[in-house]
Amino acid sequence: MEEEEAKMLLGFPPNSRPHPSQVKAAYRKKVWESHPDLFPDDQKLHAESMFKSIAEAYSCLESGDVKGRQYYSRSGVYSRVVRTGVPRTYAYAKRGNAWLIGAPFLLIVLGTIGLGGIKANRAYNMQKQTFPSHNPFLP
Repeated sequence: MEEEEAKMLLGFPPNSRPHPSQVKAAYRKKVWESHPDLFPDDQKLHAESMFKSIAEAYSCLESGDVKGRQYYSRSGVYSRVVRTGVPRTYAYAKRGNAWLIGAPFLLIVLGTIGLGGIKANRAYNMQKQTFPSHNPFLP
């Protein structure tokens, strides 16, 4: 499939240079609109052929087999980003100052447990005074 035809199928102008995230979003939208299970039985064949052509158009634009294609961003040429979950700057900054994050968290947790234990003990003693038990096996 030609690149221009693929762009038209996914809803882009023929002379545009869509970003890979735009291509993916357009593909998902078109697939949702043309999925064969959403159509009645008499229209399923047409929807299925449209579904297959949209998948082919996406694979043509997504694979990047077009020569010389580069994407530009603010920082220069766009390359594929792998998400690790933690930005690099935070990962390096955390090495030296881990205790600045860990210490307050530890104090909050220990304080919550300590205060909860005091309140639980106070409530137990009040209940014990209010309803004394004559059973020698209960505390």
